[in-house]
Amino acid sequence: MPNVVIVVPTYNEIENISSIVGRLRQAVPRAHVLVVDDSSPDGTGARADQLAAADPGVSVLHRKDKEGLGKAYLAGFAVALERGYNYIVEIDADGSHDPADLPAMIALAKAGNDLVIGSRWVPGGSVKNWPWFRRSISQAGNTYARKVLRSEIRDLTAGFRVFRASALRELGLEGVSSQGYCFQVELAWDFERAGFRVVEHPITFVERSTGRSKMHAGIVAESLFRVTGWGLSVTLKSVRR
Repeated sequence: MPNVVIVVPTYNEIENISSIVGRLRQAVPRAHVLVVDDSSPDGTGARADQLAAADPGVSVLHRKDKEGLGKAYLAGFAVALERGYNYIVEIDADGSHDPADLPAMIALAKAGNDLVIGSRWVPGGSVKNWPWFRRSISQAGNTYARKVLRSEIRDLTAGFRVFRASALRELGLEGVSSQGYCFQVELAWDFERAGFRVVEHPITFVERSTGRSKMHAGIVAESLFRVTGWGLSVTLKSVRR
């Protein structure tokens, strides 16, 4: 049985799902792909079912409600852990992450790292087709989170990752509270604080060419609110010592 599963959360990605699944199967043919669809009204789930029917390396988890990126990933992780995979990958469905980076990232995990992050903001990493303000928001948000949380991770918000399943199991996911994109910050920070080995691998992030981005002001506000709260908690704990 393959020891790698790639979790792909989807909501209204019918224009991209066939492409990303095909690229994943080509880049890492021995890995399985698990599509987690939150009842997309555009038919993404049905299209994913067609892909699964034609390829035993693809499966689909249908969720009843749209509850946010974090909940979708947690549901996918739970299935992956139950099925006994050794390595769990997360990747966006919109094609922004290049599956060709996965062999190198998986190799880093197999070399003993517990979390491998595909990073835009380390030397060698880059972003394509982003307007200056989007780039500025991402860089400023990562810098703020890193400073407030006293983290060494340069791309805390990255959504392209490889986890060692045993580390996810040991960490425990019951306490993860974020539902939106802040889920990425929380989980990476949890790994770092717990003393797991975290490395960043440079990638080129390319803005989606089809479909609509799920990013909006509410997501940014949630992230700022939660990161500030976590940072204050860390500061208070250090003061009390």
